[in-house]
Amino acid sequence: MQIQTVHKNKFSHFISLIGQSLRGREYDYTQGSIRVAIVLLAIPMILELSLESVFAVVDIFFVSSLGSKATQTVGLTESVITIIYSLAIGLSTAATAIVARRIGEKNPEAAGHAGMQALIMAFIITIAVSLVGVTFAPEILHIMGATGEVVKEGAIFTRIMLGGSVVIILLFLINGIFRGAGNAAIAMRSLWLASLINIFLCPALIKGWGPLPELGLKGAAIATTIGRGIGVLYQCYHLFWNKKSIISLSKEHFIIDFPLMRSLIKIAWPATFQFIIASGSWIVLSQLVAKTGGEHASAGYQIAIRNLVFFILPAWGLSNAAATLVGQNLGAKEPGRAEKSVLLTTKYNAFFMTFVMLLFIFFAKPIISIFTHVPEDLAYGAQSLQIMGAGFIFYGIGMVMIQSLNGAGDTKTPTRINLISFWLFQIPLAYLLVKVFKLGVEGVFIAIPVAETFLALSAWYYFRKGKWKEVKI
Repeated sequence: MQIQTVHKNKFSHFISLIGQSLRGREYDYTQGSIRVAIVLLAIPMILELSLESVFAVVDIFFVSSLGSKATQTVGLTESVITIIYSLAIGLSTAATAIVARRIGEKNPEAAGHAGMQALIMAFIITIAVSLVGVTFAPEILHIMGATGEVVKEGAIFTRIMLGGSVVIILLFLINGIFRGAGNAAIAMRSLWLASLINIFLCPALIKGWGPLPELGLKGAAIATTIGRGIGVLYQCYHLFWNKKSIISLSKEHFIIDFPLMRSLIKIAWPATFQFIIASGSWIVLSQLVAKTGGEHASAGYQIAIRNLVFFILPAWGLSNAAATLVGQNLGAKEPGRAEKSVLLTTKYNAFFMTFVMLLFIFFAKPIISIFTHVPEDLAYGAQSLQIMGAGFIFYGIGMVMIQSLNGAGDTKTPTRINLISFWLFQIPLAYLLVKVFKLGVEGVFIAIPVAETFLALSAWYYFRKGKWKEVKI
């Protein structure tokens, strides 16, 4: 009877923590139970990025009904957009690190000032990126290995998606500001709002529901951009007008602070380059699959990648919790607590990714069949998901280690790790397996988990060395 009471109390306590995490109440993450801190941060962060992953899956689900050419267009465009994600994540990483450090020092005014400087930088960058995307959309698809027919049908999709890069960058950046402040609930809600709108508008604009026009592939791009844009508006309300928020920006923060911008750039450029290295590697591999295996291999691979992303992003949410805990605890002069937080988060992520790994290994074909019934696409998709999924536990470990170093402001070490793991290891290995060992597209699939395992072990080594505890920002 006593044991049942204890279990009941633990369950009630956990349910209470879930409610607290979703409401976004203020909490001091530099004191008290580390497990509680992880739960309060991780639940909304996991839900946030679960909904971000829904963007990718929803688009490919509805677009796949338009045929292999449309599926390939979305996949190749997303591969290019990962560069924009890299810019957004780089700025977001810098904002999270500095905001978390200032919050840990109990200085929310300085945290808000840092957030505004990051927003100013984002607007400048976005103008250049959008102009390039709108102007050179067909050329970008051609470079990615798309056929003339795919370029002709898909250029409008790519043009809209790249032209709307402002909402991608702002959505990531502002959520990074909120995460650094420890208010992951607002970040979660903004992604939920954006994703739910996209889930409705995507099929509605593709098929032409009710009074809405039938726009086909173009409708998917418009739906995604509108969804993200409304999510950004929701963020801005809490960032500028909701004075009850943990972090709030005002017109006084709009004055450009060049020393602070230099600090942001110092953290952001390696973080941006870090993710450009990773996304650039994915682009090269996508191109290699398209040229080696053709249209069906490319379509199947892109569907598998979307499913991979669907499960990686929630795990990344847990990794972001570790980054916030590292930043705030270093700001509070608690490096030991920061390290314990990371090790416990790694344990949780490893458990989750082991489950996903088994799911991909044993149920790859049923998963891919949800998105396509084209036999060739299905075969390639199932094969790639099985092989790439075999290393999922190492993806989870590597993500926590990398994000923890980023959260400390040590973005240069993860950049070096990514450069070696992806460009000096993964890409050469893929070409070796494809060209020398004649494994075809299967060689590309094999190179991915092997490189991710190497990355995880390297990141673990540098984290355990502990130099990240000495970083000043």
